[in-house]
Amino acid sequence: MEHPQEVKCPMKKDKSFRPDRVLSYFRVEWLPLLLVTLSGLVYNIGLLAAPWFEGRLAQCLADILGGSEAAAQMALLVLAYIAVTLLVQAARFIKRFYVRRFANNINRRMKGILYANLVRQSRAALEKEGAGELMTKAIADVDDCVEGMRKFTTEVFDTGVALAGYAVMLLVYDWRLAILGLLFTPVSYVCAAGMKKPVQRAGAAYKKAAGALSSATLDRARNAVTYRIYSCEEARMEKYEEALSLYEKTAVRNNVWQSALPPLYLAASEAGTLFILWFGAKNVLGTGWNHWDIAAFTTFLSCFTKLVVKSSKVAKLFNAVQKAEVSWKRIRPLMKTPEQLDALQIPAAQEVTLKELAFSYGEEPVFSGLSLTAHPGDIIGITGPVACGKSTLGRVFLCEAPYQGSVCFGGREFSSLTPRQIAATVGYLGHDPELSADTVQNNVLCGSEQDVMPWLAAAALKEEVLAMEKGTETVIGSGGTRLSGGQAQRLALARTLAHPRPVLVLDDPFSALDRSTEDAIFAELQAYARDKVVFLISHRLYHFPQMQQIIFMEGGRTTVGTHEELMAAVPVYRQLYESQTGLKGGEGA
Repeated sequence: MEHPQEVKCPMKKDKSFRPDRVLSYFRVEWLPLLLVTLSGLVYNIGLLAAPWFEGRLAQCLADILGGSEAAAQMALLVLAYIAVTLLVQAARFIKRFYVRRFANNINRRMKGILYANLVRQSRAALEKEGAGELMTKAIADVDDCVEGMRKFTTEVFDTGVALAGYAVMLLVYDWRLAILGLLFTPVSYVCAAGMKKPVQRAGAAYKKAAGALSSATLDRARNAVTYRIYSCEEARMEKYEEALSLYEKTAVRNNVWQSALPPLYLAASEAGTLFILWFGAKNVLGTGWNHWDIAAFTTFLSCFTKLVVKSSKVAKLFNAVQKAEVSWKRIRPLMKTPEQLDALQIPAAQEVTLKELAFSYGEEPVFSGLSLTAHPGDIIGITGPVACGKSTLGRVFLCEAPYQGSVCFGGREFSSLTPRQIAATVGYLGHDPELSADTVQNNVLCGSEQDVMPWLAAAALKEEVLAMEKGTETVIGSGGTRLSGGQAQRLALARTLAHPRPVLVLDDPFSALDRSTEDAIFAELQAYARDKVVFLISHRLYHFPQMQQIIFMEGGRTTVGTHEELMAAVPVYRQLYESQTGLKGGEGA
């Protein structure tokens, strides 16, 4: 079987781009923002035409009723109003299109950076974070950040430019009345600023509860059968209800802060309408600060109403930005330039040496005193009672946690290798098949370009795949739900074999297989391992006599030897072997 070539994953490098700086995302999207700026200026300045036309239409109607104007004049005003409105709305369409494009580009970029950093984290770090929390960060938090940035960009024009234009227009018509009416508008801003901390606290609590609920949901779905078998459903349901109840409470509290405050801000801003009605009427009657006609009064009132509506959106914008700040603080540690992944350099097969290897969880030792030398072509069996540290020994080669003693590959200490070098050196198959909701072929090849059939045959799965409705293009469902336990295990084995490494760690690959299938796969594995060192962890000992060395683990101690040596020196190993095979002594060895 030919070794597949590793595919280099290119990533465009921009040294000036800082993923942990929000401004960098605005800078990199300068072209959409430029188009947003131009169209936004046309749109928001054009909005000033609406109050003017409304005033002229009201005055024209009064003149027609008074007999001083003809209906044709009204028709001309209406046509002009429609033409200007079409132009303004066209600019609005362009602005909104590019704002959405800007937001979508940032969303894609942020999620790409976040996902790239997540897949580069260690298994231990990901498990510590929790699947539910990671899902919330990867989806909801990024979306909230982008939504805050989008609203900020939108409101700079829809609120900032428009507010300035409306304010200037009001000052031109009557600066005294304008100042009097606008005294109440800053009240909404002050209220919004004062509510910043409560809004952020409610948002943070909601995000935390959402992550906990996601984790609880995944746990209930993933372990439903186990809970049912051991009658734990009621207890787990109580825990789930607690998570759901907390989520509901924090969601309601968060929505109250997000939804109930904007109407209050709007009501505060609209208090100035009372002054406009009173003093504006005096202007029309000729007893006020200025002399107005109906057109001027209507224009001023319409302009002020539009200004108030816009100003209330500023307060809403504050809430959205505050919500985005909460999400940004949660994802910022993951927003860093991902390590550039060059093509994996698969090293040549070399001997693996363990010297006085030991491992502990905190102060509690798991095993110690393990010494062994394995040469290319060796299959090393690892066995022992339940919970004796077999899987822990297998994960030592991944360097997920510090170990004591020495583990060397070709004379080089494993702990001195980079994560990328370890990935090029060690192939690992754990208890969980870790299958994706994709086709059989994609689960095995993972993007490499090679024939999938030899690997399916090596895992004794070829005939079963060919019998599926779409063969290698059959989608296996989330986590391989459409496969049996044995099929999922063999598919994961085929994936491991399809990406050869000089050191291979297989953790209980035969646990869900029958004896004949195990025999076929082990024969393939012997041929496959001619230029590799294979560590095979198993509680099934049928093929241990054919292995070059065996590590027996029990009570924190390790014993290394051939099958014959362990049969003679370790009574527990001898008992396990004889109980499984029905053979006595060295029979069948």
